[in-house]
Amino acid sequence: MVVQGDRIAWVGSEGAADSFAEGVSETVHLDGALVTPAFTDAHVHSTATGLALTGLDLSTVGSRTEALAAVREHTVARPCDRVLLGTGWDTTGWPDRRHPTRRELDEAAGGRPLYLTRVDVHSALVSTALLDLVQGVTELPGYLPDGPLTGDAHHAVRAAAHATLTAEQRTEAQRAALRQAAEAGIGSVHECAGPTISGAEDLTGLLRLARTEALPRVTGYWAEAVTSAKDAARIRELGAVGAAGDLFADGSLGSHTAHLESPYADAGHTGSALLEAEDIAAHVASCSEAGIQAGFHAIGDAALRAVTDGVRAAAERVGVGRVRAARHRIEHAEMLDEDAIRAFAEFGLTASVQPGFDAAWGGDHGMYAERLGRDRARTLNPYAALLRAGVPLALGSDSPVTPLGPWAAVRAAAFHRTPEHRVSVRAAFTAHTRGGWRAAGQDDAGVLVPGAPADYAIWRTGELVVQTPDDRVTNWSTDPRSGTPGLPDLSPGGQLPVCLRTVVGGRTVHARPNG
Repeated sequence: MVVQGDRIAWVGSEGAADSFAEGVSETVHLDGALVTPAFTDAHVHSTATGLALTGLDLSTVGSRTEALAAVREHTVARPCDRVLLGTGWDTTGWPDRRHPTRRELDEAAGGRPLYLTRVDVHSALVSTALLDLVQGVTELPGYLPDGPLTGDAHHAVRAAAHATLTAEQRTEAQRAALRQAAEAGIGSVHECAGPTISGAEDLTGLLRLARTEALPRVTGYWAEAVTSAKDAARIRELGAVGAAGDLFADGSLGSHTAHLESPYADAGHTGSALLEAEDIAAHVASCSEAGIQAGFHAIGDAALRAVTDGVRAAAERVGVGRVRAARHRIEHAEMLDEDAIRAFAEFGLTASVQPGFDAAWGGDHGMYAERLGRDRARTLNPYAALLRAGVPLALGSDSPVTPLGPWAAVRAAAFHRTPEHRVSVRAAFTAHTRGGWRAAGQDDAGVLVPGAPADYAIWRTGELVVQTPDDRVTNWSTDPRSGTPGLPDLSPGGQLPVCLRTVVGGRTVHARPNG
C-alpha cells in the first residue's frame, strides 16, 4: 500500500510495490502484522471518557463499602478540586444491591460537592454540598431526597459539576480520551454532544483540539431540536454535522428510565417518555429540509415506536426521498420489534449500536433480564434482523459507558449472548469501520482502496480466519471460493489484536513503543 499525503494512492501485490520503493519517504515493513482500516467509534462522550480516565472510576468496585472507600481515597487525593467527579457505579452486581445514602456520601466526601454517575450515565448520586450549588433542584423532575437523580434534576447537577472544570482540565480530559482511542486503533469518533450533556464550548473545543493535534478525527453531533432554518444554521455554526446523537426520546434500562410499552419486571412503571411523536416529526422534517442529519437516543420499545411514528409523519410532510437522503440515525435502538425494523429500512435510518451493552448486561441472568424478564431481554439488540432488513449499522461504545475497544465490540456482535442476533465477524467489522463513515454521510472511507482517506491501523495478531460463530447468523459468504478476506480469530477467551500503529490522514497518531 502506498500513501501520498492524506490519501491512499495505490494498493497491489508485493512484487509490483518494488517500483515505488525509490520514490517514498518512509517504508514500513509489517513483519507479519495485519493492516486494516482504522475503526470508527460511532458514539462517544470524549470529555466524560477523559474524566473517567483521570478521575474516580467506580466500574470495578464490587460493593457499597468499596465504593465509599474509593470516594474517601479520591477525596484525599484531590484536595483542590471544586467538585469531586466519578463514574461507573452499578449496584446490580453488589451483594446488597443498595446504593450509598446521601449521608454516607457526605461523610465519604468530607462535606465537599460530589457527583457520581451510574455506569449508563443516566442517573447520578450526589452529595448535599453539590445540591446546595443548584438552586431549585429539589423541585425538578427526577429529584429524589435520598436516591439517584434522573431527568432534569440530573441534568442540572451535571451542568453545575462540569461548570467547575477549567478549560485546561477539559482539554486534558479530551486529549486523554482521544489518545486512548488512537491506542485502540480508532481513527475517528462521533462525539454525541448537546446542551444537557456537555455544552457548546465543550464541543467546539474538542473539534478544535482534533484539528490542531495528532489525534483521531472527531465528527460532532449536537442534540438540540431543530424547527427552523435558523436552528439548522446554529448546528452548522457549532461545527456539528447533525442535530442528532443523544437527543433523548427516553433514558436507560439500568436507571429504569427507558420508555417501555409495558412495565419493568422489577419496577411498577414504564419509564420516561421525553419526546412525543409530533416533536420527533417536526425535528426530522426540519432537518430533512435543511439537509442535515436528525437523530435520537431511543432504547425502549415505546420510545422507538414514537421515533418511527414521528419519522413516518415527517416523511408524509416532506417526502420519503428527502428523509432517506438525509440518513437520519438512531442511537442504541435496543428494543426493536419487526415493525420498527421495517420502518428503519423504509426510511433509511442508521442504527448506531453498542455491542458492548449486550456483553455487559445481556444473557439470562444479566441486568437486561432483571429489568425486563428473560423473554423480553432476549429480544434486545437484534443485529442479525437489522442486517437482513438492509438497515445500515454503525458500531460504537458510548464511552465511558463501555470501554473504547473496537475488536471487543466486533466480538460482542459476533458472539451475541442471544444466538439468533449474531452476525459474522466480517459484517460486524464492516459496521465498525466503513459503517461509521457511512453513518456520517461519507461513502468513500473506511476501506483501503486508492483515493480513500489514509486512515488505517496495524495490528499484531494470530491466524486470520473467516469466522461465523453460528450457522444461524446473518453473514457474508464464508465459502472459500468467495474470496472473503480473513480477520483475526475473535473466539471468546482468546487474545484480541494489539494495535501497533494508528494513522489518520497519513499522519501517525499512535505508535506502540517497541511494538
